[in-house]
Amino acid sequence: MSKGAETRQEILRQGVRTAYQVGLRGLTIGQLASASSMSKSGLFAHFQSKEALQLAVLAEARAQFIDTVVRPALAAPRGETRVRELFDRWIHCGLSRQPGGCLFVKAATELDEDDGAVRDQLVQDHRDLLDTIAQVFRTGIAEGQFRADADPDQFATDLDGIMLAFYHAHRLLRDNAAETRARRAFSRLLDDARPIPAPATAPPQL
Repeated sequence: MSKGAETRQEILRQGVRTAYQVGLRGLTIGQLASASSMSKSGLFAHFQSKEALQLAVLAEARAQFIDTVVRPALAAPRGETRVRELFDRWIHCGLSRQPGGCLFVKAATELDEDDGAVRDQLVQDHRDLLDTIAQVFRTGIAEGQFRADADPDQFATDLDGIMLAFYHAHRLLRDNAAETRARRAFSRLLDDARPIPAPATAPPQL
């Protein structure tokens, strides 16, 4: 990686950390210049506009989440093990307050009434995550570990809901039981998705 690319990468990492504190909408070239001890002109040379900066920071947050949650989960064995790995890593991301993952939760409420390229990209990122969850679940159906009639998109929506509730309880409410409740809800979700055992065959009458 060239020196210029390394500098840009470090700027984006700082951008994710700053946006995590001030919000994606509040992230400006001036704000990031103060946080990174760089000049506005130097940052402007990298990004040209506030929108371009926000899109680049959003892309960096997405890359961080993929690297720490999605990609390692996809390396796990197909089926329930992979679903559990995705959930566990996602929970850890929230517990450790990793800015790359937490930024998407913050930005989702911050930008829900906005219009423009940044909101559009955020919407696409959330849809991509739901698609990823659904596909991971789909492989579990193919492995026979989940019901053949289970709806992968519904599973993805339900898991996303569990995680949003977890973030709300853990971050805003500072509820010490947030993780326990999320894990309990996740276990019920898995129980509902597993195949229904065949009824036991009655022994022959003598």
